Amino acid sequence: MIARELMTADPVTVESTASIAEAWDLMRELYIRHIPVVQGGALVGMLSDRDLGQLDIGRVLGLEGAAAARAELARSVIESMSADVIFVHPETEVADVIGLLIEGRVGALPVIRPNTREVVGIISYVDVLRALQDRLDGGRGRT
Repeated sequence: MIARELMTADPVTVESTASIAEAWDLMRELYIRHIPVVQGGALVGMLSDRDLGQLDIGRVLGLEGAAAARAELARSVIESMSADVIFVHPETEVADVIGLLIEGRVGALPVIRPNTREVVGIISYVDVLRALQDRLDGGRGRT
């Protein structure tokens, strides 16, 4: 089994110029925890709910006020994203995907087109667990 068979194709991405507030709203509205950050169509980073959790907007609001919290949320995602992104290609074996998820201690990996860094998919630990569940169920589907 390869990444292409498990990934979510054409995932939502944000431009590197997007604000943290824009990305946060998008992630909340779509119930996603990871969003690839692109610049000119190429992957430049990954923003996760963990990255957003580091911001501690509540503390900023309490200590510095609403203006400081608004300023924090207006910052570019490029300031909070992980730039050293672990990624895979569509043909990457799922065993290798699992190894990268575990070794990198990340919840999702962008799937990029080789040589272009264009994001063509995203594969998360949930995708891997669903595939495992399907195998264990013998293809009977979920209950």
